[in-house]
Amino acid sequence: MTRYAVTGGAGFIGSNIVGDLVERGQEVIVIDDLSSGHMVNLEPYPEVTVKNASILDEDALDSAFDGVDTVFHLAASVGNKRSIDNPALDSKINVIGTINVLEACRKAGVRKIVTSSSAGIFGELHQIPISEDHPVEPDSPYGVSKLAAEKLCLAYAKLYDIEAIALRYFNVFGPNQRFDAYGNVIPIFVFKMLGGEPITIFGDGEQTRDFISVVDVVQANIKASETKCLSGAFNIASGTRITINDLVARLSELVPGHHKVSYGSERPGDVRDSLADIAAARDAFGFEPSVTMADGLTDYVRWAMDEANRV
Repeated sequence: MTRYAVTGGAGFIGSNIVGDLVERGQEVIVIDDLSSGHMVNLEPYPEVTVKNASILDEDALDSAFDGVDTVFHLAASVGNKRSIDNPALDSKINVIGTINVLEACRKAGVRKIVTSSSAGIFGELHQIPISEDHPVEPDSPYGVSKLAAEKLCLAYAKLYDIEAIALRYFNVFGPNQRFDAYGNVIPIFVFKMLGGEPITIFGDGEQTRDFISVVDVVQANIKASETKCLSGAFNIASGTRITINDLVARLSELVPGHHKVSYGSERPGDVRDSLADIAAARDAFGFEPSVTMADGLTDYVRWAMDEANRV
């Protein structure tokens, strides 16, 4: 049995990784201050040790990482708008917090860290699909802080004999992703539709996004962690894209009722188009998305309906 630590393990992606590890019979410790995570996400896994602590708490990290082989680092301040509203907090959590995690890894002799980066590091795109060597010109504090965190992880890999992989997520969606004013577009749209509220599309709706199911993101994390002697940064996405207008049309077919849609001004920090080249991850550790957009949306809407009824 291998011991794993998951920072942000009560959150959306983190809790899905925890579930996969538990099903594999592994020992898991979660570090989460529950500022955005939810203990309900971990209720199915009573065997998991949960430490209610922030990644800004160095002592808590030191004790949590004792005997850990691999760390999945997902704790973060997430999203362009949140970072624009509070850039200092965004940087404190994503940069200083990541240094704390890396220092705890170094002191504990952790073999590998798999950190969650973001397509937000790229900024406005010069060409698509986006490969890993696309210029990085982040246009929000969030993109800057995630780029800094990614670079820190890769520097530690060179300096301290820690294997470090940064996974650059594009637009992830799936179960355990709750409505949040700062959150991703799919949960915002779905929960507003379920509540009979109007939804707003910022811009003309013809902007495109590369959405990927959390099921595939979990597998990317597991495969990256299991590949020996590998460090680097990799795009994690579906390699396909749809417009926001198309997304709304698909959701309208899945969520019962009449849905009012309005259009607002484009938001600062939002890119026009997004589409990933995922060949590097496929070649390096066998990453292959398996969940179609149609199946992923159907599963998510089903989960969201259950969640809305539960609350």
